[in-house]
Amino acid sequence: MARWFRIALMTVMCLVGICCQPAEDVSARSMVQVKGSDTLINLVQKLAEVYMQKQPGKVVAVTGGGSGTGIAALINGKCDIANSSRLIKDKEIAQARERKVDPKRVIIAIDGLCVVTNAKNPVVKLTMDELGKMFRGEIKNWKDVGGENRPITLYGRQSNSGTYDFFMEVVLKGDYSPKMNQMNGNAQIVEAIKQDLSGIGYVGLGYVRDSKGANVVKVAAKAGGYYGSPMNQEDVSAGKYPLTRPLQQYVNGMPKPLVKDFLAFELSKEGQEIVKQQGFIAIQPEYAKLNKNLGL
Repeated sequence: MARWFRIALMTVMCLVGICCQPAEDVSARSMVQVKGSDTLINLVQKLAEVYMQKQPGKVVAVTGGGSGTGIAALINGKCDIANSSRLIKDKEIAQARERKVDPKRVIIAIDGLCVVTNAKNPVVKLTMDELGKMFRGEIKNWKDVGGENRPITLYGRQSNSGTYDFFMEVVLKGDYSPKMNQMNGNAQIVEAIKQDLSGIGYVGLGYVRDSKGANVVKVAAKAGGYYGSPMNQEDVSAGKYPLTRPLQQYVNGMPKPLVKDFLAFELSKEGQEIVKQQGFIAIQPEYAKLNKNLGL
C-alpha cells in the first residue's frame, strides 16, 4: 500500500512541476505552444493529435481565446504559433517590432464563413448589402428580406475574435448593432440559433457540416448576382462565395525546427486531408507559394 502511495505522490509532483512552468518561457520547452482563433482550434487540435501519434515524444499544446489573443501571445513570447482567422493588424506589427518579433504568415486552410439561421426560417438567401444592414441594426424584421413578420435576433463574436473583425470589415463596413449578442465561440452561436427562430449569426465552415437545426444561407455579392454557398466547395475555391477567407498561423521569424516540423505536417498531403475532414477546404496553389517563403 505504501509503495502505491509513493508512486501516486511522485506522479502528482511531476504533473505539478509541468503545470507550474512559466507560461512565457516557451523557448525552454520541448513543445510547441499554439494559441488563438476559435475558428481554428478544433482543426489544429486534431492536426496536433495526429502529429503526436506519428511523432512520439513531441508535444503540441493548442488553446483558444480568439485571434487577437493568439497574436498578442506571439508578440509577448507566450506561444510559438498564433492561430488567426484574420490578417495581422498594422498596430500589432508595430507592437511586434518593438519587442523584436518578426511575424511571418503561414496559410493552412480555406474557410467559407457561413451565415446561419434557424432551420425553420424560410429565408434561404441574402445579399451582402442586406447582411450589412441587418448586423448594423438598420433592418430589424425578417419581413424586410422576404421572411416572416418576426424581429431579427443577431448573434456574433466578441471583439477579440478575428471572425468578428473579418465580418465587420467585409460585410458591415461600419459598426455592429449594440443589440447583437456577443458569443464566446462558433459552437455557442450555432446552438443559440438552433433554439431561436429569429436568430442569424456567422460561424466557420467547420462548425456547420453536420449541424442539424441550423440552415446555411446562400450569399450574393450584390442584388441580381450569383448566390454562392459555402457548402459548395467549387463556390469557395473559385471565389464565387463572397465570404471566402484564408485561415492562417503566425510565427516569429524563421520557425525553430520543432515548430517547422509541425507546420510542414499541417501542409502535407495528410495534414490537408485532415483539413478537409474537419469541414474546411485545402489551400490553393497561390497560398502554397506564399508558404514556400518559410521553406514549407
